[in-house]
Amino acid sequence: MDRIEAMRVFVAALDEGSLAAAGRKLKRSPAAVSRAIAFLEQHVGAELLHRTTRSIKLSEAGERYASACRRVLIDLEEADMSVAGERAAPRGTLTISAPPISGEEILRPVIDAYLDAYPAVAVNLILLDRHANLVEEGIDVALRVAQLPDSSLVAVRVGGDVKRVIVASPRYLAEHPRIVEPADLTRHRIVTTTHFGHDAWVFAPPPGGTIARSVHFKPRLVVNSVRAALASAVGGHGVTRLYTYHVAEHVQDGSLKIVLRDAEPPALPVHLLTPHGRTLAPKVRTFVDFAVPRLRAEFARLSAQADALKD
Repeated sequence: MDRIEAMRVFVAALDEGSLAAAGRKLKRSPAAVSRAIAFLEQHVGAELLHRTTRSIKLSEAGERYASACRRVLIDLEEADMSVAGERAAPRGTLTISAPPISGEEILRPVIDAYLDAYPAVAVNLILLDRHANLVEEGIDVALRVAQLPDSSLVAVRVGGDVKRVIVASPRYLAEHPRIVEPADLTRHRIVTTTHFGHDAWVFAPPPGGTIARSVHFKPRLVVNSVRAALASAVGGHGVTRLYTYHVAEHVQDGSLKIVLRDAEPPALPVHLLTPHGRTLAPKVRTFVDFAVPRLRAEFARLSAQADALKD
């Protein structure tokens, strides 16, 4: 059996979540998929997948091997693309990651329009509350709201004014001690998300200072969903930190108030990221070219909306 083809079957099984689904995607019988996985396991001398009747789970060896397989397959695809160049039409599956709310409300409409324009491309949109490893997880493009460390990723800036704000409902604020400075938060019921920090938030330096302030707390509720944190805050159950575009509607209708405006940390930039070399792929290149002006326009609108928010 061809080892590269077996790697493709292995990666497809991981992406689809089961051997049967991988078989349907690749138009292979379940037995053929199982043989390909068994071939790889025999080749490496280790079990790669723990199988049940309904699901598969990577073994420890399988996790390492999956990352290597993805890199090999990406390198092969890039080698083909470097020869095909501009002659290749956009096709295949484009894998994109984004934070949940940003992906649903900002990026998803852009993807819909892109799919209308490029019917030979399919998109797998993965909504994550963490920063994915693009190469190891086989992601072509990521939308990321953060300061970027130096890396081999290709970054295109699409926005630069995303602010993090502290919000609570008027009822909650009326029933609890005043929040005048960041340290006051230690006396409050904190609702936090995994994306914004489990037990500490960082604020701008005090007036005349140069060192950022960190406030440590014991949260009453930790969730991995922005929508859940937002609902708890609107319901009067605590104080939370979110991006301005998460809370704008609720601030405008009066169901939330922003506090500590003078202590907000610097706004964060927004980028589209791609692994080095993936921009050679027509599906990646055309998506980035298509998405960048649309995302810049949308984040400019959201920035203006944020500037209009009042305490």
